[in-house]
Amino acid sequence: MKEFEGKTAVVTGAASGIGKALAEKFAQEKMQVVLADIEEEALEKTVEGLRKYQHRVIGVKTDVLVEESISELFAKATEQYGNIHILCNNAGIGANSGNKAIWEIEKNDWDWVMGVNYQGVLSGIQTFLPHMIDHGEEGHVVTTVSMAGLLPGAGTYGVSKHAVMALTEALSRDLIAKNTKINASVLCPGFVDTNIDQSERNRPGYLMESQESESESDSQEEDLSSAMMSAMLRQGKKPEEIAEIVFEAINENIFYILSHPAWDETLRNHFDNILSRKEIKRNSEEEISKFFSPREDGEKY
Repeated sequence: MKEFEGKTAVVTGAASGIGKALAEKFAQEKMQVVLADIEEEALEKTVEGLRKYQHRVIGVKTDVLVEESISELFAKATEQYGNIHILCNNAGIGANSGNKAIWEIEKNDWDWVMGVNYQGVLSGIQTFLPHMIDHGEEGHVVTTVSMAGLLPGAGTYGVSKHAVMALTEALSRDLIAKNTKINASVLCPGFVDTNIDQSERNRPGYLMESQESESESDSQEEDLSSAMMSAMLRQGKKPEEIAEIVFEAINENIFYILSHPAWDETLRNHFDNILSRKEIKRNSEEEISKFFSPREDGEKY
């Protein structure tokens, strides 16, 4: 996609983090932007901030767990700006399963994480893509995945990100096979300075985690894991840097957006292990500790 001025972008999870940075970048490129987020107060503040610079933006409170909410987002976006050209399926949540094995994780946790990170993206695609294809103009779909969508582990979060990676790869193939003017990308960042580690604040009451069977040691394990994750996020890349990389990828039609070169060696080793038929091994303490150590090249994990 080469022409941006006057076109329309829809960004979910746009009140903060990567979504907010994407919305700001598109607005700066003279696009019309529809910002969607479940946090209404933060959304309104972000929209007001963009309007101060005379950007054409609107905010729509959206819960991607609910198909009707996504349908309402589509209706309001097209009513306000007409044709949609860029869809960023960016809304997502982190999940901390502590030391629980996959089979020990409760159904509420699975329903929440898979509902937002996978089903929310699928619903976005099903709602927006027919329109984007039918209007016949160039367009692009960006799905925010994660390094967790390319590497093993990471509990419910990793499973959801592998699923959405496969979904977007299939989407890209279908868009090409049907000779559309729409392209797709997957954004696979490493650590970014966002508040995804605070996702629990938006968990709906009906999907709250039961604490009945959680032991004190489990709770301590989760607290330690959360503290480590927060520390790694805070030292990660800034959302604005990611937005610049994404915009360039849309312009150049790059499918795999790997914004963190520091992970290249880890990715290469993983896929070498697959091809050599080796077993999956747990990261050593030395491998984990390197994420807290500054690299000589200045790149961040």
